[in-house]
Amino acid sequence: MKKLIKQVLAVVLVVALFACFNFGMYMLLTRRLANNFSGANQAQMIDVEKYLPHSPESHIPRINSSFKLTDELPVLDGAAALVPVYAAVIENVYPEGCVKFEGGEFSSDNFYGENFSAESAMQYKNTVRGYKAIVDGDTDILFCASPSAEQKKYAEEQGVELVYVPIGLEAFVFFVNENNPINDLTVDQIRGIYSGEYTNWSELGGANRIINPVTRLEGSGSQTAFESFMGDRKIAKKSPLSVTGASIGFSFRYYMDGIVGNEAVKMISLNGVYPNSENIQNGKYPIVARFYAIYRSDNKNKNVPLLIDWLLSEEGQTVIEQCGYVRIN
Repeated sequence: MKKLIKQVLAVVLVVALFACFNFGMYMLLTRRLANNFSGANQAQMIDVEKYLPHSPESHIPRINSSFKLTDELPVLDGAAALVPVYAAVIENVYPEGCVKFEGGEFSSDNFYGENFSAESAMQYKNTVRGYKAIVDGDTDILFCASPSAEQKKYAEEQGVELVYVPIGLEAFVFFVNENNPINDLTVDQIRGIYSGEYTNWSELGGANRIINPVTRLEGSGSQTAFESFMGDRKIAKKSPLSVTGASIGFSFRYYMDGIVGNEAVKMISLNGVYPNSENIQNGKYPIVARFYAIYRSDNKNKNVPLLIDWLLSEEGQTVIEQCGYVRIN
């Protein structure tokens, strides 16, 4: 009987130890990470299938375009955030059948454009591979934000001159978890966060939580824009403990709001101005970026300048606006 009691007590003790350990882990990590949204800041996959030209299920605008191309179709490529724009160009200007896939049909695993065939007028290599493709001559027009220093250097090393034509405006935004009480920061406070001046949200009027400043892939359009925004301020290394805190991230407005559409995060105002279309167009929002149609100056395709002109026309700007961006003019 005594032996049975000891065994029962041993089992109870083990269960209690596990319960205490799990409770400790919950209090130390799980509870603190419940308001962490680092995953929402990472380079998320765009659902390419939603933006396939000449597909009735596509989420791209359709207008009665007066400009049509039938041959010598410029190959279009670009950043994830601008897939809707150049897909809409193909939808409204190019003939059906010009978007082609390896194996003859679209693959749901086509996260980075792997499924587009070499003969397709639409490609999707995103910013890093896209800049290499335009320099190497594999793409005729690239839809992207400004290049990084490394991307400019690669073009120079290859003896290639790129022409950058601004075709639209977009806000560069910062966002936090929806439960974060912070709704507005100044530009200097944002720079202070990423340079290590501020390490706790309480220093900015928020909760007593470590700040987890999340960055993006080197060479991506958003990371290049962010580095430009920081200017001479050096980006500090994150504390190993920052993973237990509450994050702040950045992106372009429409990619964040219209494509990814994560309801668990919210865009914040900068200097008291919220990044909506009106404040982008009137210049009140402090970080407005241009995005470009980029091509090689030695490109011999006669339709490249014609398509660029159309993008700047009323029809082209209407398409850009209906894609969720702000017209350049």
